[in-house]
Amino acid sequence: MQWYRMDLHLHTPGSNDYQEPDASYLDILRQADLRGLDIIAFTDHNTVGGYKAMMGEIAGLEYLESLGRIQPDEKRTLDEYRRLLDKILVLPGFEFTATFGFHILGIFSPQVSVRQLEHILLSLNIPPSALDEGSSIVGASADVLTAYRVINQAGGIVIAAHANSSHGVAMRGFDFGGQTKIAYTQDPHLHALELTDLDRKGRRSTARFFDGTKPEYPRRMRCIQGSDAHRLLADPRNQKYLGVGDRVTEVLLPRRSFEALLEVFQSNDFARTRPYRPSRDPYDHVQTAREQGPSIVQAFHEGMTRRGGRLYAVIADVCAMVNTNGGTIYVGVSAKAKENPVGVQSVSDAIDALRTELEHKITPPIEVDIDVLETHGKPVIRIQVPRGDDPPYAIDDNKIYVRDESETNLAVRDEIVRLVAQNLGGGVTEVAGDKVVAAEGEPAPEQVQPTGKIDAPRTGVEIIGTEQRKGVKYHVMRDLRNGNVVKNVTRSSARRLWHYAITEKEKSPVDPDKVEWHGDVGLLKRYKRGGVIRYDLVQRENGALRVYYGVTDDGMHGPWQAFATEDDD
Repeated sequence: MQWYRMDLHLHTPGSNDYQEPDASYLDILRQADLRGLDIIAFTDHNTVGGYKAMMGEIAGLEYLESLGRIQPDEKRTLDEYRRLLDKILVLPGFEFTATFGFHILGIFSPQVSVRQLEHILLSLNIPPSALDEGSSIVGASADVLTAYRVINQAGGIVIAAHANSSHGVAMRGFDFGGQTKIAYTQDPHLHALELTDLDRKGRRSTARFFDGTKPEYPRRMRCIQGSDAHRLLADPRNQKYLGVGDRVTEVLLPRRSFEALLEVFQSNDFARTRPYRPSRDPYDHVQTAREQGPSIVQAFHEGMTRRGGRLYAVIADVCAMVNTNGGTIYVGVSAKAKENPVGVQSVSDAIDALRTELEHKITPPIEVDIDVLETHGKPVIRIQVPRGDDPPYAIDDNKIYVRDESETNLAVRDEIVRLVAQNLGGGVTEVAGDKVVAAEGEPAPEQVQPTGKIDAPRTGVEIIGTEQRKGVKYHVMRDLRNGNVVKNVTRSSARRLWHYAITEKEKSPVDPDKVEWHGDVGLLKRYKRGGVIRYDLVQRENGALRVYYGVTDDGMHGPWQAFATEDDD
């Protein structure tokens, strides 16, 4: 396995907005070589004209050589092409303009002919007259989801180009298009998002947004970067216009080939791609994960000894994640990013012990990926857990765990019922007398409420009912992430966030005069728990107050964002 540098978003003179039309294809390859690139893709606007022109030039020189009629300068050009193409894998592709102007990259194997690629563009409603123009403006083309499907089914790698900026499917900064945005960034035919801020840290970065913790964006997306170069060198007068290799992604491959690259994009091993840092230490996936902290899809353990229940805690996290949304577990480091990693002794023995314990403890059987990453010179075991398709999964046949934000807990009765219903093809969530069907893969109930109504936050809990029996208060809790309702919760039986909410409700009833109101939504309290900023929020609705406890930034949307703190990472 070796790290290769790639730039999968390069334009050529085949695009009509290329800023150096006199540059040759050999010039582009030379510049890629100077920047140390191993893999590049020609992705002109709605055409493969640039790749076609380069391959045509090479074929013409080879034909002259076979006839023995090649001139010395032509022979030098052909030799230079051969030298560079031996060092750099050049992939054919295009940047397709979908309906409403969204840009999508399709990257293909060199074994795919130009005629086949042109056929794909024609099937996406690119006019025949535009196939050689290289224009980003093509009229009424196919929609985004159709483009994803067609490119994927043709064997291509599907990447949403500059997803977080102009013509990007993430539509960052827009207040509309919620369901469309979810569909465009979570579609199973989409392999990756290309971002312009991949090296940015903090919880407001685009990569952090799509890391699987957002309730409405549960699929973690692979994020890469590319230069989108329309010139050989960056424009010194305008930093917006980058040159070849000015934004590079590294990819870990067993060999430099399209097939190996496709396998990475189809996998869930997100540590096999990373932003290239030419003047800094290599990107550390484990350290980055620690800086993000524990979440519904991420957990950390310093060790996994049987003594003290550490090994059982790891197995419980696996069980909880496979029952919830999948995720990644790191063994050998604490969640505190500033602490030195402990590492794992006898890595092979530890992995064998983990596999044995998982096989014996969890039913039905599950398949997890276990490997080793390095951070600060220490080996760390990484366990990648898929979302299970046969829930509920149990430890020792009777202990069923679920993931609740950054905590693993034993499932209560109502949660077990929902896991069984999910396995049977869907369940019904009952909220305040209304029944909301939440089928697999569909948005949570909060996203399908009537137009004009302010949706509740998408993380935290709400107490939607309370009754007293024999002096004990029993509460009905609603999980704002997924809409699940759990009944008969007491303060003594409640898990941590639920216990906090019940304690606040029972001891500190909401005083509307102490709420920071913005219209009908308000901030009751802002605090930090477990290193995560949380909010207690209030909403006025039909003359009553709804209180949402323990909301995180991932759950803030629409008018609730007014209370979110600035990025403090």
